[in-house]
Amino acid sequence: MSHVEIALIVFACVFASALLGLYMRTILPEHHLSDESTGVLKLAVGLIATMAAIVLGLLISSAKSSFDTVNGEVVRNAASIILLDRVLAKYGPETKEVRDLLKQRVGMSIQILASGEPAQIAKLRGVEAIRQVESLQDKLEELSPRSDAQRQLQARAIQIAEEVLAARQLTMFQAVVSTPAPLLICLVLWLSIIFCSFGLFAPANATVIFGLLLGALSTSVAIFLILEMNTPLDGVIRVSLAPMREVLAMLGQ
Repeated sequence: MSHVEIALIVFACVFASALLGLYMRTILPEHHLSDESTGVLKLAVGLIATMAAIVLGLLISSAKSSFDTVNGEVVRNAASIILLDRVLAKYGPETKEVRDLLKQRVGMSIQILASGEPAQIAKLRGVEAIRQVESLQDKLEELSPRSDAQRQLQARAIQIAEEVLAARQLTMFQAVVSTPAPLLICLVLWLSIIFCSFGLFAPANATVIFGLLLGALSTSVAIFLILEMNTPLDGVIRVSLAPMREVLAMLGQ
């Protein structure tokens, strides 16, 4: 199920609860809406609203932190790749094949990430993608240095390649963090109860209904943003690939 569909379901549940509250106000006996009764209900709803606000704030903070982490890893990975290319350039013309292969791998990764297709992006976490990076490491190990300087550059290149592989896999796994479904369901239930109480305590008129509509829309948008930021490599809200594209333009020079 897409994030847009989930957000629409949340909106429908919350707004329908508000309309239910408006309807219940018209059919409940008058003594159920006395000051004493509404006072107790407002205290209970206030407690639920506090819990919902805390959970919603924690989810937004966690999603933003996850998004920023992946974005930072992409920038660091780009810096490591350009450093690897410059080390290979210093090694000598013998590394031209390795540098061309590195540029090809980076270009392919950018193309897949830019597509935004979850099925394609999932391949970057697969064994085949890891083997492709390992083949690059194998070519680095096959180099035959002719001096101490080249031996040092080879060792440095192998070390950077290992760091790039580790950072790459860490980024890919961090990008699939998902919001726990039970927590999301519980949050939507709380929001529905809150909006039902809003409808119960308010008179049914166009202004109230419009205000409830905006509130339901806001909560569904908040859920949508949480889900999107938890998947920063695909969807509407994605990390910028500008650093990787800049690196691609510099590789091989």
